[in-house]
Amino acid sequence: MATMAANTLALSYSKEPDIRLEDYLDDKLQSTTDLESLDNLLANVEVQRSQLQAQLDNATKELEGARRAAEDRQGGIDRSIGEFRQLQESIDVRLKIVAESTAPEEAIRRLEQPMKQLHKVELAYQYVTLLQDVENLRLEARSHLPQSPKAALQPYSRLKKLTMRLKELQAAADEAATHLVNYVEKITEDLWDEMKNTMSKELENVLKQRNWPQGVDPNAEMDAEWLQCFEKLIDLQVPEILFSKGTVALLPFEVMAKPFVLWFKFQFMGNNATSNPQSFGTFCIPQFLSLIEKWEGFFRDNVGYILASRFQDSKVRGLSVYMDPACALITALLPVMREKINIMVQHGLKDPQSLSSLMVQLMDLDDEIRSRFNYDGGDQERGWAGLTSEVLGSHFDAWFKAEKDFALERYHAIMNSPDARNIDYDYSGIGKMKPTFGAVRVTDLLKSVTSQYERVRRFSHRLRFLIEIQLDILDDYHDRFKDSLDAYYTINSTLGRTLHGVTKEQAAALEGTGAFESLCKVLGSSDHVIATLKDWSNEEFFVTLWEQLQTRAKRTDGDGDIASGMSYENVKDRTSAVVGSDGDSGILFDETIAAYTRRRRIAEEYLVSALADSHQKAFRPYLAKAQWTTISDDSHVETTQLSITPELDEPLTILKRNLTFLASVLSTAAYRRVWREALEKLQDMLWANVLMTASFTTLGAAQFSRDLDAISSLIDRHIPDGSAALGTLQEGSRLLNLPIEVSDRAVSLQQASDRVFTDNTEAKKLLAELGLDSLTPSSARKILQRRVENSE
Repeated sequence: MATMAANTLALSYSKEPDIRLEDYLDDKLQSTTDLESLDNLLANVEVQRSQLQAQLDNATKELEGARRAAEDRQGGIDRSIGEFRQLQESIDVRLKIVAESTAPEEAIRRLEQPMKQLHKVELAYQYVTLLQDVENLRLEARSHLPQSPKAALQPYSRLKKLTMRLKELQAAADEAATHLVNYVEKITEDLWDEMKNTMSKELENVLKQRNWPQGVDPNAEMDAEWLQCFEKLIDLQVPEILFSKGTVALLPFEVMAKPFVLWFKFQFMGNNATSNPQSFGTFCIPQFLSLIEKWEGFFRDNVGYILASRFQDSKVRGLSVYMDPACALITALLPVMREKINIMVQHGLKDPQSLSSLMVQLMDLDDEIRSRFNYDGGDQERGWAGLTSEVLGSHFDAWFKAEKDFALERYHAIMNSPDARNIDYDYSGIGKMKPTFGAVRVTDLLKSVTSQYERVRRFSHRLRFLIEIQLDILDDYHDRFKDSLDAYYTINSTLGRTLHGVTKEQAAALEGTGAFESLCKVLGSSDHVIATLKDWSNEEFFVTLWEQLQTRAKRTDGDGDIASGMSYENVKDRTSAVVGSDGDSGILFDETIAAYTRRRRIAEEYLVSALADSHQKAFRPYLAKAQWTTISDDSHVETTQLSITPELDEPLTILKRNLTFLASVLSTAAYRRVWREALEKLQDMLWANVLMTASFTTLGAAQFSRDLDAISSLIDRHIPDGSAALGTLQEGSRLLNLPIEVSDRAVSLQQASDRVFTDNTEAKKLLAELGLDSLTPSSARKILQRRVENSE
């Protein structure tokens, strides 16, 4: 095919002229001489033709080879594709067969049981290995006792760490292997008990040889063997102490305290007379403290340095229960005291009075232990919580109910006593507010309640006493004041008398100073309660309680409970509106003080009104006097020579009575404040009903001035400068008494009248010249018009 193509191509070329051939011939045959070399030329052409033909044949062969190779590769690819398709089909068939087959699941199921058994075997082997390790550690620890307690601690420590590790793993594994963990833990605890018992027996033998404690003088020294046994027990216990979260009683002290414990149980927990509940405070507690005090010097002198050498450089170096032998002895003795206290509590739960007395005795015992022996209970920051806290942790509600019932019972007894509503005139000296006997007793009751719980350490317990006992009593007492003032208003108001009526007894009770006394009871008692609460708010106990309340309130952010069972809003409503705020103001009794302050203010307002009513009734005949126009032959009358108007005798008597009574019950400040307002009302009454209403001759004006001087003199005798409240009326009287005829440069009645009626400027100048600063030009004109001489 290629040869045919080449021949065809050559034939086609031979039929067409070749320009290159023509150019070649023209180049080679340019002259006739060139024809001579025609043979050479033809030979060269033939050679070149042969070379070209050879190249063409080679190219044709290579092309044919490449074509065949391409065909072979295409065939190989096609075969590979076919083989792949066959393999894929085979795989699909096998997968289908496998998917439809149940043989693997059956194989797995057949293997499950053997695998489980294998797992159990492996687990059992691990259990056995672990138990063997535990037993080896136990035997190793026992082999070192009692000769070397320190060496025994090494295997014990490993066993203890193993126990703790097992607990950690158990927690992560959803409490698995409970029996194993409990077994290892019990082995560890039993080993520790065995180690302690072994070492304790050695010390007990030493103590028995020395006839402890009967045969030992508290001032004696412990011998070397005794001290060695003591040190061994301390060395055995050091790791336990350093890694324990709570307070641990020192083992040698527990051993040496056993005779004391037996003595205590015999004396106070047996059938002796000293075992009865009534002897707890008189015999049990004093004997307990005496025992500690008797031996504290012995232990401090003999073993104090041992404790210091073991714990001085440890994390417990600041705790007295480990550093002070006396405190270590207390820790060893407290368990037996707790047993006695539990017996006492069970008795107290049946007898609230005994329970109340018991709590006071326990607080006293706690304070004695803290103060006399500097016992911290293993808590350096907060100190020992005390036996009282332990009891209250379980029985606070019972004790609280007993104390609340006692407080309310005493409160109602106070309120029902015959003299509860009587004013205690001997409570304080002159110039001091006088409360009622009931108010004094109520605040004394509240103080006694404070003494019952001020030594309680838990905040929620303190807050419940404050709110549910003290503030409840104060609120009830406040409501009694409110009811008393409401009853007074009903009796004295026209509307109240119309709606409710007034009995003869009620009306008689308010006669004379009865109304004043009724109001002063509320006023003085409210003031007494307010002063008491303010004094309490400055005491350290209530300041600390307020700070704790603020801290907790800010932490709750206005939501939730501040203490157990007491919400934020409830506590805020009962104590202070600023609870939870960032300010420094506020005290625990803000709301209570505000309520009593309102009662005191209302009582004071009613008292002023009562004085005004009393004066109005007393001055009624005086106001109706029509003798101010009496004419005198003398144009100049000396007021000092005049006698007081007969109608003023009764008002002056009433004034003196009122002044004297209120001086005996009110404080100086309240007394002056009440009388200032009452005298202003009296001045308004005399101004409107006498000075601005009556007509005066010279003698009448002088008589009015004389009466006014008598009133002022009486007031000043009881209230220094108290008549200043009548200053405007006194100046009006001076203006009213200007003489008709004058000498020298004095101002006459006519001159004053002319100047006052000229204009306001001239009137003001006149008043300034006369020193009448309280009068206005208008009032001056009205006063001068009341003179009969000006109307003629």
